[in-house]
Amino acid sequence: MAVALSCQGLWKIYEMGDEKVQAVRGIDLQVNRGEMVAIMGPSGCGKTTLLNILSGIDEPSAGQVFVSDRPLFGISDDERTNLRGKEMGFIFQKFHLLDVMNAVENVEIPLLLLGNSPDESRLKAVQALEKVGLGDRVNHRPAELSGGQQQRVSIARAIVHDPSVILCDEPTGNLDSETSSQVMDLLSELNESGSTLVIVTHDMDIAKQCSRIIRIIDGRTLVEEE
Repeated sequence: MAVALSCQGLWKIYEMGDEKVQAVRGIDLQVNRGEMVAIMGPSGCGKTTLLNILSGIDEPSAGQVFVSDRPLFGISDDERTNLRGKEMGFIFQKFHLLDVMNAVENVEIPLLLLGNSPDESRLKAVQALEKVGLGDRVNHRPAELSGGQQQRVSIARAIVHDPSVILCDEPTGNLDSETSSQVMDLLSELNESGSTLVIVTHDMDIAKQCSRIIRIIDGRTLVEEE
């Protein structure tokens, strides 16, 4: 099976004065195409640091991340930006939508950054919004949308360029239980249609909907559960 995302010997060490904090300690991980993997662990265990490195937001102290078999580090900033832009989608807890733009304008941003034409970007953005059930909200700004609708816009933005893997950081953390369930149903539908997802969560109900659970403690992989 093709590998969407992997890492080998991943370490992250922060220096705080004379003290060194080992946030990630020698983690190896492989996520195959079509999987939906949950990363769980207590607060401060290193799961967010791990996600930041897997996404290229932060650099490891040692080790390497591969996206569709291409190294994410040891390359130029422009090459990393291009790789992240083409192969990765991101869903955040706080949505990170631009308030001055409407839904379709927020969703088309990744395509425009990749050099797609405005007409093609707009068409694909509308299609992505329709896919997440917001075809009637394309011209609404974030302030005119509910929390669940805003997260659906961010999901549309994450999938609009057909990335190899979608990285999710507590995607339901700011939502009530009913809306959280609706968003997870949508993510599960995307996974069933072939999308690969890695979800950092503290919620066992969400993790149980994934094909695999990876538990992190003290910066190490503790156990994997199918």
